[in-house]
Amino acid sequence: MIMRLRPAAAAACAAFALSVLPAMGAQDGPTGTWRVEDGKALIRIVDCGGQYWGVVAWEKAPGVDRKNPNPALRSRPTLGIPVLLALKPAQQGEWRGHIYNAEDGQTYESHIKLSGDTLRVEGCVLGFMCGGETWRRAAPAVAENTHRGPAHATTGSGRAHGSIAEEPAARTCSRIGGR
Repeated sequence: MIMRLRPAAAAACAAFALSVLPAMGAQDGPTGTWRVEDGKALIRIVDCGGQYWGVVAWEKAPGVDRKNPNPALRSRPTLGIPVLLALKPAQQGEWRGHIYNAEDGQTYESHIKLSGDTLRVEGCVLGFMCGGETWRRAAPAVAENTHRGPAHATTGSGRAHGSIAEEPAARTCSRIGGR
């Protein structure tokens, strides 16, 4: 038996599906892989025991944390460093914590707000002078195919380590704990 929907019924079903899908994504919170506004990096956000942490999972060009206030960390690669720090739920679809900006070596108060497949990320000085950008959720194929590339460490056999975007959240959380 073939079931045919009239155009009005099909439109109603599509509208319902589109209204439910963003809500389903919001249930997961901000976890996942996000493309920063200028497209130069992907940030992977994981839930580490009720706190959300975001790490650089891919970068267009390898960088070094040269402006870090700790001289011992100024030569570390920016790939894998935590940039969203210990974000906790504030209200529906919003989390608060801190953000590290490797471009100036400073840590700021931060809040993020999830709206469908976009994430508004803001850092604030003195709690009211804020600036930020809008990140977009990376397509699963993009997140799965991000690798460290030739400029980063290899396994010794010439193969790149697996992508940070692919590793289990528990591994990301344990690496953050060992900063």
